[in-house]
Amino acid sequence: MIRDNDRLYDLTDTNSPAESLAEIKNILLLIDPPLDPSPIEKIYADILRLFNGEYPGYRASNTKYHNLEHTCSTALATARLIHGLHVQGQVFSPRIVQLCLIGALFHDTGLIQTEEEVKGTGAQYTIGHEDRSIAVMEKYLIENGYSQEDIRDCGHIIKCTELFFPIEDIPFESEEVRTMGKVLGTADLVAQMADKNYQEKLPLLFLEFQEAGMEGFETPLELFRKTEEFYRSVARKRMVGVLGGVSSAALYHFRERWKIDNNLYEESIKYNIRQMKETVVESLLQLSIISGGDGK
Repeated sequence: MIRDNDRLYDLTDTNSPAESLAEIKNILLLIDPPLDPSPIEKIYADILRLFNGEYPGYRASNTKYHNLEHTCSTALATARLIHGLHVQGQVFSPRIVQLCLIGALFHDTGLIQTEEEVKGTGAQYTIGHEDRSIAVMEKYLIENGYSQEDIRDCGHIIKCTELFFPIEDIPFESEEVRTMGKVLGTADLVAQMADKNYQEKLPLLFLEFQEAGMEGFETPLELFRKTEEFYRSVARKRMVGVLGGVSSAALYHFRERWKIDNNLYEESIKYNIRQMKETVVESLLQLSIISGGDGK
């Protein structure tokens, strides 16, 4: 039996950074054939070094949920959404497309510890990691000759990944930058919730929440139980509302790029939610059986 989320990951293996980059470059050709991919290639290579502990001043990434694969998945989802909007007739400057992809690559770098930060893991910075990520991006772009305008706009784009931050409070310089912020905010959510191994990774997210001191989840099973509620009441509400519904652009990408007339992110998220619900029911049934056995 083919699982609903197999189709999405049969297209590109996001566990392979090289394969993800190759597909991002293919998509950039569809959006703007003359666009020079070399700046993205350089930053992509440096992000790999950063996550792997090979970049000066930083330790290797040690968060198991918000890891390199998630960053690659988010960057690919970002490119796909931009392409979907392009297919729908929206026009973006090469500069803003590159800044959005740069934002995707840096959006979780605040969870990577510096060489001086030796206690625990980067998960302790979960609350507020977006601002730390912006700081890492700013330092990198300054060192590589980017303008203050580029840094400002990229920072505003990254800020849109902060789940409960009001997007209307971000002083975007233009509607184009605002749209890119909505794209990255959406890409971050769909890349997580459509992950092929989402169910297996949720316990890792629970451990990150624990280290960060985030309340509301006593066990990994609670994360499973609340997944559907989170998707419908928080993630999807945000995507449809303040993020402007750009998630629907994925359909146009998959239709144009792969001749698939479905939003594969949406399919995969729905599959994952069904799996969560089944896991919760099975776990509660087992607990009931165990409790009944103890009572005899």
